[in-house]
Parts: sequence; C-alpha cells; structure tokens
Amino acid sequence: MESIKNFDQSKIFKNILLALVGTILLAISSKIKIPFYPVPMTMQTLVVLVLGIAFGWKLGVFTILLYLFEGLIGLPVFSGSPEKGVGIIYFTGPTMGYLIGFLFAGFLAGYFDYNKNFILNFFKLLISVSIIYILGLLWLGILIGWDKPIFELGAKPFLLAELFKILLITILLTPIKSLKKLI
Repeated sequence: MESIKNFDQSKIFKNILLALVGTILLAISSKIKIPFYPVPMTMQTLVVLVLGIAFGWKLGVFTILLYLFEGLIGLPVFSGSPEKGVGIIYFTGPTMGYLIGFLFAGFLAGYFDYNKNFILNFFKLLISVSIIYILGLLWLGILIGWDKPIFELGAKPFLLAELFKILLITILLTPIKSLKKLI
C-alpha cells in the first residue's frame, strides 16, 4: 500500500513539474514574434497543440489552465503583457476568447487519435486550432461590436501562419507523439 502511495505522489509531482514546464513554454512562445506575412506570428497555438498531443488531453488542459491562472494573477505570461496590461484587465480584453479557446484546442489535440493518415491528422489539428478562432471571434464581436469586420481583424491575418504551424505539427507528429511515451 505504501508503494502505491509513493507512486501516486511521484506521478503527481512529475505532472506538476511537466505542467510548469509547459506554462514556461507557452509564456516563451507568446513573446517570440516571427516575421511572417501578413503579420508576425507567435508560436502559442503551436505549443498549445503540441502540449495536447505530447501530454494527453488531461495534463494538456491542466497545463493550459495553469498558464491562464498565471496570467490572471498578474504574471506577464500573455502575448503583449506587461506592455498592454496584466491580470484580469488583460485577460478580459480582446484576446480572452482566444485564450479560452486554448483550453478546448489542447483538449481536442490531446483527445484525437492520430495515425499514419497525413490528411486526416492535418484536419484533426485544423479542427483543434479552429476552436481558438471561433471563440476568439465570438468574444471579439461581443467586445467591439458585430458591426466591425470581426473576421478581417481577428482571424484573416493569422490564417496563413496557422496553416504553416498545423502543417509543421502534422509533419512532426510521430516525434511529438513519442514524447507522450516518455511522460
């Protein structure tokens, strides 16, 4: 019985450590801006999907939830923070829908079963990342009004970069999935 308790404690400790590493990766990915057309891209959505795949949906969602909590309490982990604010003020701004979408994208990316079918895997990842934009656009429309060009402001500039990231993950899916075996 004691060995089971120790196993559970070590697994919990390992998962918390992995989640913290994941939040660090998310924070770093939010700060790096890579020149891309038509707007610079961050690698946040890529990291969200990779965390879901590599960690599985449970630990992936926990990691993203921890990341959002870090941002809510004022740690400058979000893209544009601290310059554009921190904490609840930043969180409830224009990017809140996208940030909440990270949870659902991480869940889907971790929940889907991937196989050797490149096109099917690509579409599973496309569905996963689409939820980020659906929730992001819904929140943006609520925040700034539906009379504004919501899609042109909140999705169109990022589509090419997202397709690039999804393609990259699809190509690297086997090594990303192998990380799950190490965890």
